Amino acid sequence: MSRTRIRDIRHDELIDAAITATHESGFAVVTMADIARRAGASAASINYYFGSKEKLMEAAMRRVMSTLRHCVIDRLRQATTPEERLYAVVCANFDDRLFTARICSFWVQFWAHAPYAGNLSRLHRINRLRVQSHVRTELRTLVSPELREPLRESIQAYMDGIWVEVAQNPRPTNPARARDTARQVVATLLDGARG
Repeated sequence: MSRTRIRDIRHDELIDAAITATHESGFAVVTMADIARRAGASAASINYYFGSKEKLMEAAMRRVMSTLRHCVIDRLRQATTPEERLYAVVCANFDDRLFTARICSFWVQFWAHAPYAGNLSRLHRINRLRVQSHVRTELRTLVSPELREPLRESIQAYMDGIWVEVAQNPRPTNPARARDTARQVVATLLDGARG
């Protein structure tokens, strides 16, 4: 078993601090000093490990995207039908590892800023295309071709809307309830598309 290096620990601490500081202060106003203070480090350490605030934020979003990818993979392994696979893709967005006020807040603020920043914009496109691809793939065998895209847009808009609502609401999240509701919403949309 390999040992965790101090560099990796510090790297992870700074990413965690960036997510939390963004949630608490806002993407546009949080500073490297704020993030460093939260991590018990210096602003110079952010430069050392990441080079800039933007690169730290990119690393933080890559971690969140990686968590989402693992959530999708884990849930797809348990799905046996196309409908279960669609539910798996949707419910992964409300996984316990991901669906917290802190992460939702960071996610929403990051994506609001991303279109205006070079590398972040690229990351935004990759994420959107990945989600679109997952949902489209599962809808292929579930609904007629003319309804696939409107249904895909509706499912994605629902998921995004819930994340925005959580980001704006200080109450604790309930991932299990969010997954149940998401399944009901998707089932209703599928029933409407088939009926």
